Amino acid sequence: MFIEAKPLQGQYVKLELLTTAHIEPLAAAVSDGESWRLWYASVPTPASMAHYVEQAMVAAQTGNIAYAVRDNCSGDIVGTTRFYDVQAAHKRACIGYTWYADRVRRSAINTESKLLLLNHLFTSSGAIAVEFRTHYFNHTSRQAIERLGAKLDGILRSHQIMGDGSLRDTAVYSIVAAEWPAVRNNLQARLHAYTRS
Repeated sequence: MFIEAKPLQGQYVKLELLTTAHIEPLAAAVSDGESWRLWYASVPTPASMAHYVEQAMVAAQTGNIAYAVRDNCSGDIVGTTRFYDVQAAHKRACIGYTWYADRVRRSAINTESKLLLLNHLFTSSGAIAVEFRTHYFNHTSRQAIERLGAKLDGILRSHQIMGDGSLRDTAVYSIVAAEWPAVRNNLQARLHAYTRS
């Protein structure tokens, strides 16, 4: 596999390879808030979590690695994230399917999760680029992606049909390998700021 499927350990979070044991903790995490009600987001409902996890595990067999995010402080599973659309021949992948319990939003959790994922992709796997894709109207997600240092590549118009039948325009962002050192420094500085606060 282009990207090694292994847990990733940080100071604030541990990214655990997704298994059926995470279904109930993830259902509890997504119940902290109502992000699954947002029409422009692809967040599972508590009731659909088993199907969501099982689909992610099937995709992992082809190199699309899914993680449950554990908060090291509380010990709780607080969300999920994954590598998807992994293209070994082109040394690139997307990072997405990321969501968190409301109580950990805008905390060190997402910052360190992204640092761990990007380091694994660029440093350990030798990737040349990573992509982030989100709904054009998901302004919160777009701002979070831009805070990482990713650059907007463009908008894929009428890219997907949503569950409600509406057409999704997809905002595509990327970070290329040459940008990784600066992005890493930015993320490390943000983590340091959490440590001091």
